[in-house]
Amino acid sequence: MIIITGGAGFIGSNLVAGLASRHERIVVCDWLGRDDKWRNISKHELDHIIAPENLEAFLNEFQAEVKAIFHMGAISTTTETDADLIIDTNFRLSRHLWNWCALYNKPFIYASSAATYGDGSAGFNDDESLEALDKLHQLNTYAWSKHLFDRWVARQKQNNNKKPPQSVGLKFFNVYGPNEYHKGNQRSVAEQIFASTVRKEAFPLFKSYNADCPDGGQLRDFVWVGDLVKVMLWFLDHPHINGLFNVGTGKARSFIDLANAVYAAVGQKPNITYREMPPELKLKYQYFTEARMHKLVKSGYTSPFIGLEEGVNLYVKHYLSKEDKYA
Repeated sequence: MIIITGGAGFIGSNLVAGLASRHERIVVCDWLGRDDKWRNISKHELDHIIAPENLEAFLNEFQAEVKAIFHMGAISTTTETDADLIIDTNFRLSRHLWNWCALYNKPFIYASSAATYGDGSAGFNDDESLEALDKLHQLNTYAWSKHLFDRWVARQKQNNNKKPPQSVGLKFFNVYGPNEYHKGNQRSVAEQIFASTVRKEAFPLFKSYNADCPDGGQLRDFVWVGDLVKVMLWFLDHPHINGLFNVGTGKARSFIDLANAVYAAVGQKPNITYREMPPELKLKYQYFTEARMHKLVKSGYTSPFIGLEEGVNLYVKHYLSKEDKYA
């Protein structure tokens, strides 16, 4: 069986769908809560659904049956201020699962984040050496917690400590796609713009406070969630490959490009306004992200990534505009 922490969340549930299409035995570790988050996994056959506080006991009972762990679970809200909660979930639990996989010889594939690159001044090169990681400076506690674990893994490898037979960290860039509906204001801007088109309201993008960047010209590497799943399944099928890898398209696009793609997909003229950025974000805002994808390609991954216009059109036509919008 394959365990997916955060398996009912956005990326985790899309991974569930990918594994279900291959008829894998799937264990989802997550809290479902009181909203419609359960719908993210409702279409797929599951062996178990376990709460995170019961994960350790489950691992001890079924360790012989575990094929691999995908660790997608995290406190991912970039505005979360409870640093103790973030570290407990994003660092301590990650360490525990990595050590468990090392002890029992199980592959371990985990979600890092492009947020670890901070303002991008040190570049977006997925160099996993301690020297390179030490040059990165994060803008919020979430990003720091992810970086802290990346550095911890790098230290274990440098010290030749016991490690899982496969250890892969994936620095996801700006992901959009189905099953993100429970994320509130952390939903992708693509989904939020679509919601405004349904209401026939203008969508307010953030103003720019960078003299070199026009309003709406802030750049992101927007990546379709289905491409993330393809990458993760590829690593599962290539257990000899280890390391820390970027996962993005390798092509930065502006928020105006994203907005235009959504409006084109719904057949409406763009209706964009601009709003002030919250004061707490002004000094912590990334104006540019773009994945360097050479390392993943060099490892042998050759599948192309879906471009922005194609991905947004796919999202709108096959999910957002449907009565059943879940993957």
